[in-house]
Amino acid sequence: MAQGCLKCLKYTMCVANFLCFIGGVSVLSFGIYMTTKFKPVAITTTVPILTFANMLLISGIVITCVSFLGFLGALKENRCLLLTFFLLLFFLMLMQLTAACLLLVYDSKITTEVEKTLKDHLEEAKKPNGNTTEAMMAWDNIQKNFDCCGVRNASDWGDQVPKSCCPDQCVGPQPHYWEKGCLDTLKSWFEDNFLTIGISVIILCIIEVLGMCFSMTLFCHISRSGLGYKL
Repeated sequence: MAQGCLKCLKYTMCVANFLCFIGGVSVLSFGIYMTTKFKPVAITTTVPILTFANMLLISGIVITCVSFLGFLGALKENRCLLLTFFLLLFFLMLMQLTAACLLLVYDSKITTEVEKTLKDHLEEAKKPNGNTTEAMMAWDNIQKNFDCCGVRNASDWGDQVPKSCCPDQCVGPQPHYWEKGCLDTLKSWFEDNFLTIGISVIILCIIEVLGMCFSMTLFCHISRSGLGYKL
């Protein structure tokens, strides 16, 4: 009975990690596509390397490597791989909890940094050749999708208000612009989806805890059976 449960646990880990591996490869591929097709736009000016494409690349690499270790460790019943898988999941969970705490503690500073980043990108988009830059394309996408204009309001654009600021593509002698700025709109969107984001983080932590429990159970069984380094 115990052997049957352990075999079930082993193959459950294999299937789950294989699915995670496929997901990681997909995220990594999309990150590579974003890097090659679009010029990276920094999420924050404090850390210029922190772009959406780079975040996808890092996430894809981490998911792929961790899930591969879990899959191979369970399939081969290798104690070293299972222990490495356990430790990586543990550190990932600590990083996620730390990031969540920092978001709560430094909420005002993060808002200030986001506002500064938006203003810097807006100034870049307002340059003479700004209509063809990635910064302008990013602003058009934000303003169209979130029904907002500028950082605080349309006055941030001065005399160069883009058509994406208007519900009707700025038709007429006195075009009507979106009243709300994108900073307030993004804050409202985050607050409206806070519960969904929180539940997603909790589910992710539960999956990681289950992965750690499964890997440690197999680790202990392999240690008792004397197959710690079987390949």
